[in-house]
Amino acid sequence: MAVSDFNQGIIDEFRANGGRVESGGFGTGLVLLHHIGAKSGVERVSPVLGIPQGDGSILIAASKAGAPDDPAWLGNLRAHPDVSIETGDGSRVETAPVHAEVLSPDERDAGWQQFLDRSPGFAQYEARAGGRIIAVVRLSPR
Repeated sequence: MAVSDFNQGIIDEFRANGGRVESGGFGTGLVLLHHIGAKSGVERVSPVLGIPQGDGSILIAASKAGAPDDPAWLGNLRAHPDVSIETGDGSRVETAPVHAEVLSPDERDAGWQQFLDRSPGFAQYEARAGGRIIAVVRLSPR
């Protein structure tokens, strides 16, 4: 599956502006998640909101804008958890290797609250998801 025009526009803006994305008001909050297709083995890139943690890890949420199914990248991370991300501070982009871990239910609730605190849109995603529990993933440096 090709990257959507919307996602490609976000990726291009991210890279052109040192990690700053004004579209959607993301600022420097996005990371570009490089993941390997569970079935295809093809590398893909997905822009996702990242919330940095005090231990150097970053949380991402598998919200898929509230769709009833998980984003494909979640299955890819479960199959291939050692991936890389691009981060930016508005002046330059860096690539780093990370290990992805889907949070346990207790950890997920605390992590999800950070997304709710970051943007009211996440509460709308949760309502739209039709009972799907939106996974939260920790990306830890490796």
